[in-house]
Amino acid sequence: MADEWAAARELGRFLRSRREQTTPGELGLEPGPRRKVEGLRREEVAVLAGLSTDYYQRLEQGRSVRPSQTVLDSIADALDLDEVERRHLMRLAQLTRRPHASSGRAADRVPRNARLLLASVGLPAFVASRHLDMLAWNHLAAALLGDPGRLPPDRRNVLLTLFHEIPRPRCSAWESVALDYIGVLRAAVSTDPDHPRAVAVVAELSMTSSEFRRMWARHDVREGVHGTKTFQHPHVGDIAVEWDAYPLRPPPGPLMVVFTPQPGHEERLRLLKVVADADGSALPHLPGG
Repeated sequence: MADEWAAARELGRFLRSRREQTTPGELGLEPGPRRKVEGLRREEVAVLAGLSTDYYQRLEQGRSVRPSQTVLDSIADALDLDEVERRHLMRLAQLTRRPHASSGRAADRVPRNARLLLASVGLPAFVASRHLDMLAWNHLAAALLGDPGRLPPDRRNVLLTLFHEIPRPRCSAWESVALDYIGVLRAAVSTDPDHPRAVAVVAELSMTSSEFRRMWARHDVREGVHGTKTFQHPHVGDIAVEWDAYPLRPPPGPLMVVFTPQPGHEERLRLLKVVADADGSALPHLPGG
């Protein structure tokens, strides 16, 4: 029953976040005079979805409502959700009808083919769990990002590192990366809102970072990440890279994040490989799976 309530609360908060971030103009509606809210009103969503305002309000409040597929489709259309957001909505609704069995939680594992790829690819790469714990990485990733093996296992988390472990300028590029990774964690929450690891990561960051609290409250959802960054390496100099996340299983699930050099920086990456090969402290971490 606790899982059902957690899913209902998460479903309600997600719907409210989408409603508050959708303006009437985006749906072709007239804003009207004396409007007190920037987003849509509950009654407007209810009318667009063909529902009573009371029913939709109970959904947002997480009050023991189990919406049908037809109702969910109507709400998704009313809020103009994209495909990723629709899947997130459906997963949360499914949990309200069939709660997750916490006793059946399986530990995240690195698939054998992913371990082989990490060992053989000539690019920095790592595998992260659905909760963004770094499970495996190659020596190029350790040389580029810093060796995660120097951290205790419970600190090898992309978000904990992003918000706590590394110095960063407060800039739009950093926030974009943070929002992407937060969106990946949010997608994982849709399959198991009470998972201990998700609860621990969100609780710590919520207590220690106002930036995280603001971004988490957006309820944005991602199934992958992409970005660009210039790393300043002490022996190689500036290395401009792009990174992409490739799901190893259907999202939300483990991701492999791979870094590729931007044009003109291929030689810098080759130099990084020379440095990494010579650095015995940056050995690949490729656990069995």
